[in-house]
Amino acid sequence: MEYTNQDILRLLPHRYPFLLVDKIVSVTPGESIVCNKNVTFNEPQFTGHFPEQPIMPGVLMIEALAQTCGLLGFYSIGEGPAEDTNYLLAGVDGVKVRRPVLPGDVLEMHAKITQQKRTIWRFEVRAEVEGAKVIEATLTLAQSKRKP
Repeated sequence: MEYTNQDILRLLPHRYPFLLVDKIVSVTPGESIVCNKNVTFNEPQFTGHFPEQPIMPGVLMIEALAQTCGLLGFYSIGEGPAEDTNYLLAGVDGVKVRRPVLPGDVLEMHAKITQQKRTIWRFEVRAEVEGAKVIEATLTLAQSKRKP
């Protein structure tokens, strides 16, 4: 199946500059997903995060991975988001950052569901650049109802 940017916009509430998933590469609902983030020099964090040697902050890599997990959650439940549903980051464990991510890199993000009970989801996540692991973690997301 081919996925478009419109699929991402339909499922995630994030918008520029905080939408950190550019492409869905593949999805196996209930199991795993692979997404890409194109890291570009003109992103706002690079004006202040080491302007002389810009690197993508680790917390933004975690956020990009959490957004990837949210996409997998929606595909796994077999429906798009209701107007009042979000996936919220509820826990981050075992983070290991292996190397910097630089403008020009394509962050390939992998997420796999390891546990799901009611509205709580756990994922093993990792991101790679050109096949080299740059970050890994265990993320917990909670399916939440938005308040009107």
